[in-house]
Amino acid sequence: MAEKVTAGRDILGEFAPKFAELNDDVLFGQVWSREEQLSTRDRTIVTVTALMASGVLDSSLQGHIQRAKDNGVMAEEMVEILTHAAFYAGWPKAWAAFRMAKEVYTD
Repeated sequence: MAEKVTAGRDILGEFAPKFAELNDDVLFGQVWSREEQLSTRDRTIVTVTALMASGVLDSSLQGHIQRAKDNGVMAEEMVEILTHAAFYAGWPKAWAAFRMAKEVYTD
């Protein structure tokens, strides 16, 4: 992951500094940077699927769909990913994810 993520510190830094540190430095710093083990592109696919499956259907899912697009996941691939996941994660969740993906890939 090329850019340094500071969302934790930007949003929660004063209120929950340790959580913000773990978010920015461990999750987005150490875990996302392990590209020899799993590419950033593949990590975005896994993350989109996991968020959708767990029902996290808010701006974080949309942000990770955007990140997937930025990491080279084509619209056709995202459609296939969400269609496949719909049968395991739930149809209503897929509808929500598709609305976000359509917005991201229409831009």
